[in-house]
Amino acid sequence: MACPFLRDVVDEEALVLRRAFRRERVFRDRLDPLAFPDDHLYERYRFSADGIRYLCRLLDPRIKHRTARSHALSVEQMVCVALRFFASGAFLYSVGDAEQLNKATICRTIRSVCLAIKALADVFISFPGHRRLCDIKEEFYRIAGFPNVIGAVDCTHIRIKAPSGAHEADFVNRKSFHSINVQMVCNADCVISNVVAKWPGSVHDSRIFRASEIYQCLSQGEFSGVLLGDRGYGCQPFLLTPFTDPQEAQQAYNHAHARTRARVEMTFGLLKARFHCLHKLRVSPVRACDITVACAVLHNVACLRKERAPRVPPAMDWDNPAIFPDDDSGRLLRDQYVLNYFS
Repeated sequence: MACPFLRDVVDEEALVLRRAFRRERVFRDRLDPLAFPDDHLYERYRFSADGIRYLCRLLDPRIKHRTARSHALSVEQMVCVALRFFASGAFLYSVGDAEQLNKATICRTIRSVCLAIKALADVFISFPGHRRLCDIKEEFYRIAGFPNVIGAVDCTHIRIKAPSGAHEADFVNRKSFHSINVQMVCNADCVISNVVAKWPGSVHDSRIFRASEIYQCLSQGEFSGVLLGDRGYGCQPFLLTPFTDPQEAQQAYNHAHARTRARVEMTFGLLKARFHCLHKLRVSPVRACDITVACAVLHNVACLRKERAPRVPPAMDWDNPAIFPDDDSGRLLRDQYVLNYFS
């Protein structure tokens, strides 16, 4: 009798034994993720059924499997797997248990969907925004009477696990935990108009801004208007900061500046409340940057589609000291603002 475990057997008895020892593949029953009410979907995926279907139509050309071989996941299932991870920030095996999939499938699916969403960043994240420039300025002006504003800029730290390698210390920020420092600009509706996610947590906010493409565009006068930033930035003709020790008229300027600039803090709060994975990412820095950009794109999609907004906890003040001095022309423009609008 031939050995039943060789590939080239021809003996009939050996074939019978092989079938007896062969382990049958079991495919788990996968429920339709969209066959639930919107309250259920919001809690788990942060989008309504219509919102998830919209994302599926956007991502279908990029993530759809070519065949249904081995019971391949549908586009809807892949999108929901990624959304559940972004929304919960849970361990991969926890997401797999919830979606009835193994950890390896979850990991591959999240990576595939994340890169597909990141590829849409130029479509959904555009500076100064998707509306006319005059409308953007008008929306900011309605907040506290601060004129000519086209965006509020700030940085937020995304906690990550300690990376391996020689550059591990570069990711330790001033609060002594590992992070990436992400710069964002938003409009008055808390829609993100610019995101830079590539810097370690030890890099200062103003250094990130000076190295960014948006700094070059603004310094060359490509946009008519100013950004608002906190005291961590140097005052520039295109980036206005508050007075350190304000006098009477300057106090009114600082008050309007703080209320208007608060939109970027609100944006960070909404983003992290909507996608809890951004409270801590257990991935490499490169993948953390990809996930952050993908979440920024999804945030804009949710805002533009008027999806339900989560409750936002109080923001943490980092009290970031400036490392670059104020520009003389920036101080002059700030004084003119005080004289013309707040005296």
